[in-house]
Amino acid sequence: MLRQVPDVTSPAPDSAAEPGEDPLALRLEQLILGAERRYTAFQAARSAGVSMELASRFWRAMGFADIGQAKALTEADVLALRRLAGLVEAGLLSEAMAVQVARSTGQTTARLADWQIDSFLEGLTEPPEPGMTRTEVTYPLMQLLLPELEEFLVYVWRRQLAAATGRVVQVADDEEMVDRRLAVGFADLVGFTRLTRRMEEEELGELVEAFETTCADLVAANGGRLIKTLGDEVLFSADDAGTAAEIAFRLIETMANDETMPELRVGIAFGTVTTRMGDVFGTTVNLASRLTSIAPKDSVLVDTAFAEDLTRTGDAPASEAEAAEVASRAEKEGVEVPSYRFALQPMWQRPVRGLGVVEPWLLTRR
Repeated sequence: MLRQVPDVTSPAPDSAAEPGEDPLALRLEQLILGAERRYTAFQAARSAGVSMELASRFWRAMGFADIGQAKALTEADVLALRRLAGLVEAGLLSEAMAVQVARSTGQTTARLADWQIDSFLEGLTEPPEPGMTRTEVTYPLMQLLLPELEEFLVYVWRRQLAAATGRVVQVADDEEMVDRRLAVGFADLVGFTRLTRRMEEEELGELVEAFETTCADLVAANGGRLIKTLGDEVLFSADDAGTAAEIAFRLIETMANDETMPELRVGIAFGTVTTRMGDVFGTTVNLASRLTSIAPKDSVLVDTAFAEDLTRTGDAPASEAEAAEVASRAEKEGVEVPSYRFALQPMWQRPVRGLGVVEPWLLTRR
């Protein structure tokens, strides 16, 4: 099938290749973008009916370098500019928000595109027959993959948008749409720096990928949201303390059963966070990070607000003495003894720079 594709190593007669530019790279670009280069930045801005300043802001927000006077833009670029500007003109988005839309979309898709090329496409373009080069395989493979990947990307985006919208409309008041109360946790591989000195680069890459994949699957399966991965650390959130606690122990237990993985430590805090572009910020996030750094290996440390939310929902007793008292009273009254999922043990108070005195709680399963 790949042999039947016509030669693609020669540039199209009307291509806009720059001096020294690889002809196949240009043909691949045209295939992916679905259009040929026609415009300079100024021409594209004029055709879209927007100022050069606004066009440059959109372009840079999406993560692209300035192109100067080169003819590097297509009809699709003009249409994208026109659409964003139209949303601003219609009053649906402010100019600042439109730039933010461009930036968040650009950052997210840039990472996705890098992963697909580095891990996915590179493996598939191994020549299937002797004598074929990777170059000869890449173009027809892109022809086959593009429509399928595009459809799947739109499907996943719509699914994620529906889920995010559902969470927002269930919020009690408007203020919580931006500043929400969440459980925020970090899971960190212990001794990762020492591992980087002992392992080969390929082995290290495989370990990090396995760690991130496992965390992403477990967080999603147990009702949380993976905010971001940082190589040897992941940041996740959940709407309540019980869900976050379950995620933490599933992560630790899963890693402990994998001999190739280092030990894990988790720190979780509960409180108000600010959400921006899919990320979370604020004192609660900083506290969770500090708790992680002091947590013993294969253990979970939480803050007082998190402990209070667990006791409020009945997922943990305030103390073992209280648990025994409640159980005794239930037996005397002939009612069912409460079943707690977790236990809390207060740890030593300690000052944390920028956060004051913090009292961590050691969280365990009952």
